[in-house]
Amino acid sequence: MSSQKRLGEMKVGKLILEFSIPAIIGMLVNTLYNIIDRVFIGHIPDIGALAMGGVGIAMPLMLIILAFGMLVGIGTATKVSIKLGENDKEGAEKLLGNAFVLLIIISICLTILGFIFTDRLLIMFGASDNILIYGREFIQVILAGCIFNMISFGLNHSIRSDGSPKIAMLSMLISAIINTILDPIFIFGLGLGVRGGALGTVVAQAVSSCWILYYFTKGSSILKLRLKNLKLDKKMVVSIFAIGISPFSMQIANCAVQAVANNSLQTYGGDLAISAMTIANSLSMIFLMPIFGLNQGLQPIIGYNYGAKKGKRVKETVNRGIMIATIIVTCGFIVVEGFAEKLVLMFNSDPDLIKMTSYGMRIYLCILPFLGAQIIITNYFQSIGRVKISMFLSLLRQVIVLIPCLIIIPMFKGLTGIWIAGPVSDAISVIITFIIFAKTTKGSLRKNEKVEKDVALGTFK
Repeated sequence: MSSQKRLGEMKVGKLILEFSIPAIIGMLVNTLYNIIDRVFIGHIPDIGALAMGGVGIAMPLMLIILAFGMLVGIGTATKVSIKLGENDKEGAEKLLGNAFVLLIIISICLTILGFIFTDRLLIMFGASDNILIYGREFIQVILAGCIFNMISFGLNHSIRSDGSPKIAMLSMLISAIINTILDPIFIFGLGLGVRGGALGTVVAQAVSSCWILYYFTKGSSILKLRLKNLKLDKKMVVSIFAIGISPFSMQIANCAVQAVANNSLQTYGGDLAISAMTIANSLSMIFLMPIFGLNQGLQPIIGYNYGAKKGKRVKETVNRGIMIATIIVTCGFIVVEGFAEKLVLMFNSDPDLIKMTSYGMRIYLCILPFLGAQIIITNYFQSIGRVKISMFLSLLRQVIVLIPCLIIIPMFKGLTGIWIAGPVSDAISVIITFIIFAKTTKGSLRKNEKVEKDVALGTFK
């Protein structure tokens, strides 16, 4: 059975496992190698705690790079899945070619602008004189290798839509292994410090990019990168951006939140508080990134079956996704609440930092068990092309509710108020998401199911 036929006919449960497990492993691996940077940097003698703050200050810029990778990568993958569901291979290959060109153009622009405005951006994101130097050292290396980051992340999504989730996982696994090996060599062996952590990441992403380009040119892919498709088509670009704008907006929102949070942390807790939030966010990634991996596995299944008018399969896929996501984040919640101090100790042994981070993290992630469903539902709307709803739900948690909470609550609760802002925003967003999902899908999926029934009976025209 062909990979595309499987999307429309294989049992949904088995299909989710086949597509999502490699994606989840890939995202976990990707998360771990990002965390490994911070673990090694946090243990640099004498400067570890401050260097960790420098990485935290650089995070908004890294989120901007990630946002553009998602804009092109997820937008392309979603459209490719729908095109393949419509049996339009030529259109899918045109999308792939346009995506490759867009990733190169955007990465060059980000590198140039990033170098010009490095210090101004880092200061705007909350850098003090003590941690500015470490943020600059880290982010400038990342910016120099931006093109590899964009290609590696941006095209990896399309590998899954092409029907090869295991290859997508392997590209991330190779990158992670290389980064894990190079980090201690560059940071400690060659004495490059913070720059070494960033350099290990860039080299790993460069290898991953080569792997992915080989797959789409000479590898076993169904879709190929062809020279004739490297000319930008306005309609193609608009269609990619229209779908990708939702995850892009979410990451830009994350950037804005990180900037607001860093400035509040600097005001109410100083450099140590920024390091504490950097650790808390790093650990939360361990439990949330598998959900994004699950989404990557669900996306081609939902997109293909929606394009093929198979509403029951779409519904079953979403429901199973919500169940799996809830199990993952609930396990994460139990680990955080029970072992916070031991988790923080992996990054740094400063007793003040351990106390501050473990206390704040328990508050910050207390709504974790409910976030999995919210993320899956947002991805569902994105996968079927309901851009406005998806974008609203993405922005709801990260901007519309959270930023006001980060500004207002600390005025009354100080540093504790920053930790409280997270769960307050999460709770409100989850409730609103569930209401919208219930009202919106009640009619649309039933209509899709009717089309499927008509096709089966031979009455659909």
